[in-house]
Amino acid sequence: MGKPLSDKVVVVTGGSRGLGREMVLAFAEAGAHVVIASRKLDACDALATEVREKFGVRALPTACNVGVWEQCDALAAAAYAEFGRVDVLVNNAGMSLLYPSLDQVTEAMFDKVIATNLKGAFRLSALIGARMVAAGGGSIVNISSMEATHPEPLALPYAAAKAGLEALSSGLAQTYGPTVRVNTIRCGPFDTDIAKAWPPEMKEALGQHTALRRIGAPADIVGAALYFASDASAFASGATLALDGGWR
Repeated sequence: MGKPLSDKVVVVTGGSRGLGREMVLAFAEAGAHVVIASRKLDACDALATEVREKFGVRALPTACNVGVWEQCDALAAAAYAEFGRVDVLVNNAGMSLLYPSLDQVTEAMFDKVIATNLKGAFRLSALIGARMVAAGGGSIVNISSMEATHPEPLALPYAAAKAGLEALSSGLAQTYGPTVRVNTIRCGPFDTDIAKAWPPEMKEALGQHTALRRIGAPADIVGAALYFASDASAFASGATLALDGGWR
């Protein structure tokens, strides 16, 4: 049986750590060439080297703050200059900011959260999605959060951004269909770099809210990501997959 993404080109934002890193490794193992984008070029470089050595595919490390329109344009240009095409775009870059109360959220804080989680995904999907249509097909995968449907008081700008991302997914599926598929993975609590700051009792409490009685491990993203990136999901577009362990 061949590799499901053999010789495909996949762009992953927020690709140097956490869920992004796991997806990059999985895509490369599945035969894809990868564009690894994040704000820290050294981390992208290190992962690109690891990918080349382990899987023998091509890897392009690229510094990109997706919240800046021009840097999204530069990322897309770099991917096409290196590979001539993009088959899969994974809008994974995201961030949230802590605040003591809503009235303490500054305009700069709000704008940064919206830009990273929503603005960048819009711009990259607009640029790359249009070129996917022209090339005859492709897949866009947006990484959302259960905050989109279960917003917490201390994450409202993030929740609003992710809700917007899910609306964007639905609209893009209609805009770019029938040749380009656009789908969403709605993540629950995952044990990524952000979770390192959580006390053990918080992880335990979050886990007890799921049917599986645990929070997600980074590798738990892989199956869903490969499904939407590959032809296994050929009849899925505008879909949202809850990857939250059975949150209740």
